[in-house]
Amino acid sequence: MSFATEVKNQYQNEKENPNPNPNPGSPLKKRAPRWSDLWLKHTKSKPLDQMVVAAAAAMQLHSLTSPRKSNSNTLIPNFSIIDRTLLLSDVILLKILSMLPDSDSQRNSNSLVCKRWLNLQGRLVRSIRILDWNFVLSGRMIHRFPNLNHVDLIPGCLILAQSSKSSNILMSGNVLSMGIDSGSSPNWFNCEENMLPVEVIDNGLTALAGACPNLRRVQVIGASEMGLLSVAEECPTLMELELQRCSDNVLRGIAACGNLQILKLVGNVEGFYGSVVSDIGLTILAQGCKRLVKLELCGCEGSFDGIKAIGKCCQMLEELTLCDHRMDDGWLAAVSYCENLKTLRLQSCKRIDLNLGVDEYLGSFPALQRLHLQKCQLRDKKSVSALFSVCRAAREIIIQDCWGLDNGMFGFATVCRCVKLLHLEGCSLLTTQGLDSVIHSWKELQSLRVVSCKNIKDTEITLSLATLFTTLKELKWRPDTKSLLQSSLVAISIGKKGGKFFKRTLT
Repeated sequence: MSFATEVKNQYQNEKENPNPNPNPGSPLKKRAPRWSDLWLKHTKSKPLDQMVVAAAAAMQLHSLTSPRKSNSNTLIPNFSIIDRTLLLSDVILLKILSMLPDSDSQRNSNSLVCKRWLNLQGRLVRSIRILDWNFVLSGRMIHRFPNLNHVDLIPGCLILAQSSKSSNILMSGNVLSMGIDSGSSPNWFNCEENMLPVEVIDNGLTALAGACPNLRRVQVIGASEMGLLSVAEECPTLMELELQRCSDNVLRGIAACGNLQILKLVGNVEGFYGSVVSDIGLTILAQGCKRLVKLELCGCEGSFDGIKAIGKCCQMLEELTLCDHRMDDGWLAAVSYCENLKTLRLQSCKRIDLNLGVDEYLGSFPALQRLHLQKCQLRDKKSVSALFSVCRAAREIIIQDCWGLDNGMFGFATVCRCVKLLHLEGCSLLTTQGLDSVIHSWKELQSLRVVSCKNIKDTEITLSLATLFTTLKELKWRPDTKSLLQSSLVAISIGKKGGKFFKRTLT
């Protein structure tokens, strides 16, 4: 007889004969069998899981045959309130959680279900931004998120950012952002005074590298050579690194990252902190990180020798970005040593190169595809002419919010005969005539984008320029808010020729 059957019979006997001992004079009363007796009776003969199922079935039968009381306490809870995800293994549940939408609200909701879901959701997190450095030093970050491959440590390294976590005021620059509030110190803008000690930052990097050997991207500020050496030794798969407040000595640690492919170095940020990256540091970097594909130098010094060393050693370099550079005169001629360079980007540069030397030594980039100028001052004719001459093989030219770009400066771009895409934005000095004279010399032009250039007028468009528009694959014409190009060019049937083959956008 099964355990559930005996329980059922026992319950029926108790219901039919509520007084098991009808003789009150008997000195010994026969004790009714208890649950524990029935349990122990079947313990030796059946596995534990079968007994649990049988007991649960008996209790469910008892709940169906007896009146339900609102305040009754049961030994075994109802199946309807049991977490059925407990039947799933961690592997299956991780697979299910990984298929949910990858959003902050969804991840937070998953973490609030129970402790098990909290731990499993932590395994799926790959990227994190640290606001409290103690979260790293205490080991809680490693325990909570064991599979990280991208860690942004910059906010956690700033004391000001830690004390202003809930601030609604965000101060943002080209390369640095932090929150401030009314309680900030008078020297809140001085990052060097509001930064954690170098030893503390190095200890955090050592702990992080030892626990997360699969790191692929790290962002940090104020680290030393020793801290970066620990990351280089423990994280062989590190491919992307952003280092702010960098110096020549610190680059010795970066040089040990043999598999590094994307690197951003910030030396000097005016008004916040200052450090020096010179030709010495660039040479050390070039000799160690020979697999670089993208290099961004912000506020860095240097000259012809440093750029030449990078071009000679980093033969896989495809993208070079200079932001607010402080290079000595003559550096532009060294860029030609980057034979496989495809993108040259200049951002927020107050000058390009004031002393170019002999034109014969400038060279060119045969593999160059894109020249991108953003928020630069293009006031020196000789340097602008040399820049377009060096980049004469460019297929794409993008100029955004650059000061000093008038018709004369833009005219130097006629040397670029292979341009297929031109993007102009915020060039307030350039006129329709200056644009017309240049793009007619580009026989391979396919895409034209003109945005927020107030001196380029619809009324000044010539018939030859309008005819050129009809041959383009892409045209984005929005020089100002009053532009009515589409209605003014109906007479020449713009948008009809090649309509079956080319995509046009008139917005």
